[in-house]
Amino acid sequence: MKRFIYTILILLFGLSRSVAQTKPFKLWYDKPASRWEETLPLGNGRLGMMPDGGINNEQIVLNDITLWSGAPQDANNYEAYKNLPEIRSLILAGKNDEAQNLVNQNFVCKGKGSGGANWGCFQMLGDLNIQYQYEGNDRLPTAYKRELLLNNAIATTDFTLNKVNFKREYFTSFSGDVAMIRITADQAGQINCKLSLSRPERSISEVKANRIELSGQLDNGIDGKGMQYLTLLAPVVSGGKISQNGNSLEVTKANVLTIYVSTKTSYKDAQFRQNVTLLLDKAIKQNYAAEKLKHQQVFQKMFNRLDIDMGTGENSQLSTDKRLSLYYKNPELDLQLPALFFQYGRYLSISSTRVGLLPPNLQGLWANQIHTPWNGDYHLDVNVQMNHWPLEVVNLSELNLPLADLVANMVPNGQKTAKAYYNADGWIAHVITNIWGFTEPGESASWGVANAGSGWLCNNLWDHYAFTKDLNYLKKIYPIIKGSAQFYSSVLVADPKTGWMMTAPSVSPENSFYMPNGKAANVTIGPTIDNQIVRELFQNVIYAAKTLGKDDSLRTSLQQKLNKLPPAGRISKDGRIMEWVEDYKETDPQHRHISHLYGVYPASLITVDGTPDLAEASKKTLNVRGDDGPSWSIAYKLLFWARLRDGNRAFKLFRELLKPTQRTDINYGAGGGVYDNLLSAGPPFQIDGNFGATAGIAEMLIQSHEGYISLLPAIPDAWKKYGNVKGLKARGNYTVNLNWKNGLVTNYQIFSPTGSHVKVKVNGKLINVVSLKKQAK
Repeated sequence: MKRFIYTILILLFGLSRSVAQTKPFKLWYDKPASRWEETLPLGNGRLGMMPDGGINNEQIVLNDITLWSGAPQDANNYEAYKNLPEIRSLILAGKNDEAQNLVNQNFVCKGKGSGGANWGCFQMLGDLNIQYQYEGNDRLPTAYKRELLLNNAIATTDFTLNKVNFKREYFTSFSGDVAMIRITADQAGQINCKLSLSRPERSISEVKANRIELSGQLDNGIDGKGMQYLTLLAPVVSGGKISQNGNSLEVTKANVLTIYVSTKTSYKDAQFRQNVTLLLDKAIKQNYAAEKLKHQQVFQKMFNRLDIDMGTGENSQLSTDKRLSLYYKNPELDLQLPALFFQYGRYLSISSTRVGLLPPNLQGLWANQIHTPWNGDYHLDVNVQMNHWPLEVVNLSELNLPLADLVANMVPNGQKTAKAYYNADGWIAHVITNIWGFTEPGESASWGVANAGSGWLCNNLWDHYAFTKDLNYLKKIYPIIKGSAQFYSSVLVADPKTGWMMTAPSVSPENSFYMPNGKAANVTIGPTIDNQIVRELFQNVIYAAKTLGKDDSLRTSLQQKLNKLPPAGRISKDGRIMEWVEDYKETDPQHRHISHLYGVYPASLITVDGTPDLAEASKKTLNVRGDDGPSWSIAYKLLFWARLRDGNRAFKLFRELLKPTQRTDINYGAGGGVYDNLLSAGPPFQIDGNFGATAGIAEMLIQSHEGYISLLPAIPDAWKKYGNVKGLKARGNYTVNLNWKNGLVTNYQIFSPTGSHVKVKVNGKLINVVSLKKQAK
C-alpha cells in the first residue's frame, strides 16, 4: 500500500517538479521620489539605503539597524508586589477603576519609561547628498525610469539629458557589507557632482584623504555618552578627478563614479572604528562587477527559495504608483500585484534582518528621522510578532533567529520584573521592549500592564520549531518558554465566580470597557488573550518537556492548571467572542486591536472544524470591528478571515490594505494603506502591515495548523483562474509546490528531508500521502 501511494504521488504530481521562474518582480516609476515614502528601500540586514533618484539633487537616506540611542536601565519598582493583593482584591470586587488608579500609582515602571531619553529609539544614520551638474542647456530629462528589482536587490535610475544616457545602480552588498552606488554615462567625462554626508544632530562631517567621515555619539539619557557610530564614504572614479571643497568632495569630468559607504556602530563591537575601515578598503579592492554578482548570489540563496505566479493583466505593465491607484476598483486587470506585494514582503524580510543581529523593528531598518514614531522600537502586543509571522511559511526560517536572540537577552531583566511586581517565578515582559532588554510595565496602566508580551513572543519562538522540527533549537529555547510558563503558573488567580485560574492585573491590548457604574477601565482579571496564550504556552511546554525527556513534575503541574483555565473562547449574548471575563461593553467597538481572536491566529485554539461555534462567533466579532484601521490592523483581519476560510473576505481586506495614501500623521483609527513605494502606512510608516499581508497571502494558499496540510484553504474568486507557487513551507518541515486552475489544485508536490507520511487536504478531500525525499540545501 505504501508503494502504491508513493507511485501515485509521483505519477500524478510529477509534472510540477520544475515550476518555471516568473518574470522579475520589480517596483518602477517614471519620475523621482518627491518624498521619503516614495523612495526605494535597500538593505542587507544591517545597512539600509533609500535613494530618491533626483536629477539635480539626490538625497539617499542611510540606516544601520543597530543605531539606537538610550542605554540599559532598571525601571523596576521593587516595592510594586506589595500592592498586588489590594489590586487583585479591588478587581475581584468589581472596582476595576479603583484598581487601575492603584496600578498607575504603584504598579508601572519607574521614571519616564518609553517617553524618556534613557529608553532610546531607533534613529536614522544620516543623509548622503549628491548635487549633480550637467553639460549642455537641457534641464528636463527624457526616458526617466527609477526601479527596484526584487529578484536581485538592486535599484536603478536611468534617464537621458542633453543626449547623454545616465545610469545609476544602488545596492547594499550582501557579500561585502557596504553600500555601493555606481554612476555611469554613455559619453566620456559627463559625470560631475558634489558629495556630502550629514545628520540632523550629534554628528561631525569632515573630509580626510579623499574620504568623508561622519561620526558622533548618541544620547544615552544618563550622561549623554551613548552609542557611537562612524560612517566612511569613498568615491572612486574612472577618468576625471576628485577634489575637496570644505566638508564635501567634488567629482569632475569622470567617466564612471563608484561611491562606497561603510558604516559601523559600537553596538557589541568595541573595534567598530577599525572594522568600518577594513570593510571599506576590502570593498574598494574588489572588481565592481564581481562584487555585484556575489551580492546577488548571496541574496538569491534566500529569495529564490520561493516563486509565485498568478497571471498578469493589462495594468501590470504600468508604473507601480499607477497600478496602486487603479487596483482597488479593478483588481482583475492586475493579477500580478498580489504576487508582487507577497514577494516584496519576503524581500523586505531578507533586507531588514540578519542572523546574529537584531530583528526588524517597527520600521524594519529604514527611518528618516532622529526620533522615529513610537521610538521605532519593539511592541509586544502584536507588532513585532507580526513582523515575523510570514517567515516560516515563506521559506525564510532562519530569519526568525534574531528574534529568539532578542527574547533570550530579555530574560534576565524579565526575571527581575517578575519578582518586583508579582513576587513570581520565571520571567515576564509586558508591552514594549528595546535593544536594551526592557521588560517592565509601561508607564500607563491603560496599556502598560498587559501580561501577554512574553507569552506571545513564545508563540513566535515555538513556530520556528513547529516548522523545522529542529531538536537542537528546541533545546535552546526550552529554558525561555519554560521560564515564561513558570511565571504564568505562579501568578494565576482563582476567580471566585467561576473557579477559573486567570491573570490579574492585566489588560486586553490596548482596549477599554464600560463598567456597570458607567466608568471606563482597562485593568481586569483574565482578558481572553491572556487565557488563550497561557493555554497554548502550557500545551507547548508540556510537549517540549516530554520530547526532551525532562521536568516530569512541571509537566504534571502545568497539566493540572490547564484543566482550570477558562475555555479558549466564550460567546457573548450578542454572539461574539468575549474580550474580557465579564461581558463588558467596549468603549470602541471598532478598536484597532482584536486581541481576543489570538486563538484564531496565530494560535490554533479556534478552528472551523474543531470549534465551529467559536469560529462563527469570531466572524461576528470581525464584522463588528469592521474592515478599516491602521495597515497592521487590516493585515491582522486579513489573517483572521483566511484562517476562517473566507477567501473573498480576506481578499477584500487585501484590497483595503493596498489603498494608496500619503498621510504620515500618527493614526490610531481608520485610514491605513500603502505608500507609493508599497511600504505600509499606519500611518505613519510601519512595516508590520507589509509582513502581516505577506503572511495573510500565504495563509490563503496553504495552512498546516490543524494536523494536516491544506492546499488553497481560502483562495478568493479573484485568484482562482490560474496560479502556481513553489517553495511554500508547512509545519513538520515540509516544502510544498502546487498548481491550480479554476480554483482547483491540478498538481502538487510535498517534500521533506525524510520522505514521511503526511495528511493533505486537496480540493476538499483529506488524503494520506508520502512526501518526496529532498535534501536540505
